Amino acid sequence: MTRILRWLALVLALAATPLAAQDATGADTALQPAEDGEALNYDDWERMAERAEAEVANRNSLTERLEEIRGQLAKWRAALLAAQSANSARIGTVRQQLDALGPAPAEGETEAEEISKRRQELAGQLVRLQAPGIAAEEAYRRANGLIAEIDRTQRDRQADQLLQLWPSPVNPANWPEAAIGLSDTLLRLWDEAATAWTDKRARAEFFDNMPLILVLLVVALALVVYVRRWVEQFSERLLSGASARGRDLWGLLASTGGVILPTLGMVALSAALMASGMPGEIGQSIIAELPLAGFMVFAAAWLGARAFPLTQAEDAVLPLPPERRAEGRFLSVLMGLIPAAEALRSAAMDAQAYSDATTAVMSFPILLTGGLILLRVGRVLRKSREQADRSYVLRLLFLLARGVSVIGFAGPVLAAFGYVQAASALIYPAILSLGLITLLFILQRMIGDAWALIVKSDDKGRDALVPVLVGFVMTLAALPVFALIWGARAADLTELWTRFSGGFQIGTTRISPTNFMVFAGIFVIGYMLTRLFQGALRNTILPKTSMDQGGQTALVAGVGYVGIFLAALVAVRSAGLDLSGLAIVAGALSVGIGFGLQNIVSNFISGVILLIERPVSEGDWIEVGGVQGVVKSISVRSTRIQTFDRNDVIVPNADLITGQVTNWTRFNLSGRLIVPVGVDFGSDTRKVERILREIAEAQPLAILKPPPIVALMGFSADAIQFEIRLILRDVNFSLAVRSEINHRIVERFAAEGIEIPFSQTDVSLRNVEEIARALTILQGKPVPKAGGGGPKSGLPKPTEPAAAKPPPPPEPVPNLKDESG
Repeated sequence: MTRILRWLALVLALAATPLAAQDATGADTALQPAEDGEALNYDDWERMAERAEAEVANRNSLTERLEEIRGQLAKWRAALLAAQSANSARIGTVRQQLDALGPAPAEGETEAEEISKRRQELAGQLVRLQAPGIAAEEAYRRANGLIAEIDRTQRDRQADQLLQLWPSPVNPANWPEAAIGLSDTLLRLWDEAATAWTDKRARAEFFDNMPLILVLLVVALALVVYVRRWVEQFSERLLSGASARGRDLWGLLASTGGVILPTLGMVALSAALMASGMPGEIGQSIIAELPLAGFMVFAAAWLGARAFPLTQAEDAVLPLPPERRAEGRFLSVLMGLIPAAEALRSAAMDAQAYSDATTAVMSFPILLTGGLILLRVGRVLRKSREQADRSYVLRLLFLLARGVSVIGFAGPVLAAFGYVQAASALIYPAILSLGLITLLFILQRMIGDAWALIVKSDDKGRDALVPVLVGFVMTLAALPVFALIWGARAADLTELWTRFSGGFQIGTTRISPTNFMVFAGIFVIGYMLTRLFQGALRNTILPKTSMDQGGQTALVAGVGYVGIFLAALVAVRSAGLDLSGLAIVAGALSVGIGFGLQNIVSNFISGVILLIERPVSEGDWIEVGGVQGVVKSISVRSTRIQTFDRNDVIVPNADLITGQVTNWTRFNLSGRLIVPVGVDFGSDTRKVERILREIAEAQPLAILKPPPIVALMGFSADAIQFEIRLILRDVNFSLAVRSEINHRIVERFAAEGIEIPFSQTDVSLRNVEEIARALTILQGKPVPKAGGGGPKSGLPKPTEPAAAKPPPPPEPVPNLKDESG
């Protein structure tokens, strides 16, 4: 527990201390690997490996001793890894010399004596050059295996320690022993102080340091009580003041004084107590923990004040009512007191080697209180979900609240059954993890406020891409800290980093993060140079040439493809990646990928053909697949066409190569316009032809050689059909010319008395009387007898009496006409 607390304190205080242990004995110093540039002493390595194997085989080896041996093995492993590449340049040269001599003769064949002799010399030289690397690789594998065995042993011991069953702290039979241990600790503290007071030299030193002690106590009191309150009031005034840009950022920075200054006050208090000379061994251990304990309490109070502020903003992460926020601040302070109390208990009692029952009973109240606090914190976090919509962050907080509640219940239960170490491994890391998560949220908001201050935008600052990326990187960087909090060893993290930095091997090719970073850096530089050269071509060089716009675009795009290819090639060579071993794998993958990406590859090849042959260029008016519009851009996969309705249509490049494409403006802007005209029957066709020709020849964009043609195309049901056919200098204006010609036709025809017909239909009805009689029957009226000279209706005779009065004659049916203009 103390190790976890120290790790978090170091992270939050932005301080770091070396973790590797150093051995001061002469034998250990002699067994250290050689410095850079010196040859490895394999005799020292052999002794080191034998000693490490003996320590691993000994079940009674101390954990600290195994960690020390592991640190030395890690140094040897790094040196052996570097030694594997010894003579690599010379080995490559010798192999090239052997390749220059050609393949060795087969059985029964001979070669020149001088070549055979030279081949043997080079082969022997190659064997001698490869010997150090082979020896280093064998030793490296041995060191790696020993480190793996030590790590496995340490993990097994850690698991056994967590599952260790102690006497139950709720058993009253264990309470007297714990009371004896507590009273013994207090008596020892009293005896240490009394012994120091009875010592004349210690008492004289106390009075001599009295002025310094008083000054330190006054400073501690001022920093812990008064200055801390002033900083909190100042930060609250900034937060509740006018909504100026950067107000939250400066308020947050000012509030950190509420952690730094009181912690310095605790340091002053510790210094005052140590200067008195009264504390003994136990007292000094407790005093040494006071700054750390105070830092945890002040940091928890600061985190609680930021997570549950007095004045809640509209975009608060935890939307809570005021009473819940007050409860959250109180629980935050209590969560800081729990690890602080455990640190002080450990400093006072662990060194006394009390029994497991005493430690379990003294630790249980702290664990029980911590579990209850976690349950309350989980309840408060769940309340935030009821106050707002279920956003992604609130859903994560709800899951976190459930996990905290489970730990708050399971920890005390385990401790009550005697699994005190397992309970400690749950409750204390959960409290520290909550603090670290809160710190990440606060730093994310601070970065967003800082970015808003930089870009001078209050609304988009926090949600911009840069703060989000920085927060993501910050979260990734916090993962090792979370691992340390939950019991991971620093050696485990360094081992993971070593394996990660070593990379992975595919065939004979090893790819490491260093290779990847070199590749990415060289490629980015090449890509940027390519873009700069493209910009210079597009804006400076090509506009001064006679090349058309489509050719300029094609040239710039081709330069971009070539530049990216060369950048990738140079990056691969600079990173030292040998991709020859991947040729078989790439060949196998290319078959499957080819089937899956054949359409994409087809479009890519078609795009290259379009850029080279240029049947279609940007700005052309084309028609393809029933789509008509202007080409706006041509990429490697598709072409973007803007229709005359201002809609963008994406057409695959393969359709432009394999399909039928009409290009109205590629090689010549001139084009033919056809305007159909209909006149009324009875019009003078020669006169109509003359008028239409005059109208066509009067158009400014019409080409007179060849002259416009007016043709009588035939006769329809309603009109005599003419067509005006003329060639325009710029077909892009065909719609405007058509409209102008139609306006002129209406004006001239009206002036010349020529009618433009419209479609109409005459409907004539036969046997009107019979239809009228049928309608009368349908209406239920009597039907008159057919008589006179009228036509016979063919209807049956009516059944009414003869004296019946005949019905009135039917109304005449009008002549129906269907007219449409």
